[in-house]
Amino acid sequence: MRSVEEHQRAVADLIRARPPVTVPLSDAEGLALAADVTAPISLPVFDNSGMDGYAVLADDVATATPEHPVKLPVTEDIPAGRTDIPSLAPGTAHRIMTGAPIPFGADGVVPVEATDGGTEVVAISAATARGRHIRRAGGDVAEGATVLWAGQLVTAPAAGLAAALGLAELTVRPRQRVLVISTGTELVKPGTTLAPGQIYESNGVMLAAALRDAGAEVVAAATVADDTAEFTAVLDRYGVRDGAVDLVITSGGVSAGAYEVVKDVFGRDGDQGVDFVKVAMQPGMPQGIGRVGDAAIITLPGNPVSAQVSFEVFVRPALRRAMDLPAPDRPRRTAILSETLTSPAGRRQFRRGLLDHETGTVTNYGPPASHHLRYLASANCLLDIADEVTELPVGTAVEVWDLTG
Repeated sequence: MRSVEEHQRAVADLIRARPPVTVPLSDAEGLALAADVTAPISLPVFDNSGMDGYAVLADDVATATPEHPVKLPVTEDIPAGRTDIPSLAPGTAHRIMTGAPIPFGADGVVPVEATDGGTEVVAISAATARGRHIRRAGGDVAEGATVLWAGQLVTAPAAGLAAALGLAELTVRPRQRVLVISTGTELVKPGTTLAPGQIYESNGVMLAAALRDAGAEVVAAATVADDTAEFTAVLDRYGVRDGAVDLVITSGGVSAGAYEVVKDVFGRDGDQGVDFVKVAMQPGMPQGIGRVGDAAIITLPGNPVSAQVSFEVFVRPALRRAMDLPAPDRPRRTAILSETLTSPAGRRQFRRGLLDHETGTVTNYGPPASHHLRYLASANCLLDIADEVTELPVGTAVEVWDLTG
């Protein structure tokens, strides 16, 4: 069987980064920049007031105290947004608002709290130093400076900075476009009535949520019966062979049974470019990877825990690397096992667990079987047990994958 590490490398090689695209700021958030961003203007663009108050010559108010305020005539009113910048004559004051342009000749701002708030004549009760409460042009960003770097995530502040610089678009690494297909004649949509032998479809919902959490775009989450014509029709409907999607993820139909629609469509002998392999892990042994046209194909097992654990181990890190997103791997932590565990020889086992971040201990959560979804739904980590380990006594230090990071 193929090792986990071998299959991880194969999946990483399979998922290719899309060419950079230029998108509006609102569509860039959460994506990685594909090019450095240089400032086309300075920030602030002009000298402006950092306070509501009065623009003055510092020498005119140097002697001002609460007991002996300096009185100056108010000759201009400068709100934020005023486009004609007046000049300040010595011995006068201009009432000014935060963000408004500093008048020519002024070299300080007295906060309104240090005045009587006069509109015709203002009594100033405190001196101000030259440059006090003045935001100088270029004090934050100098024109031509690199302010954001390729590979940096477009966060809310990064988008805000780009907007402040007048940039309406950014060049980013686009999301991977993913089609999810769940297979099984027994599957029905949640919310409908079950007939005997039917179960509710959950893998598509779960994998689509995991893909969006990983930063990808879910083109659709389709459910198909064990019918090759229906499966092929879904591939055609979403343009898999025409470059409309980057990745197809299937669940189910990859085991050794008689009704394995994924194998039947993609070729049991790999003639469609998809290889079906066994990986030395539990859960998630049956896997498949390949390519149809330009679309990468990843086939996951049908049991819910197997599908989701396989996604965590193989797909999520490769996807995030292809999109140049930070932290492609879940944080690895060492925790102390609170009970004795056994593991099958020759299989790297991923057990659901509850990690106590305060005590640094971890508790196994639920049986190892791949149909016990309820435990995975509440687990906050995966215990990573090496393939050569068959028993872990209580108190053993074990590596866990923190699913909250």
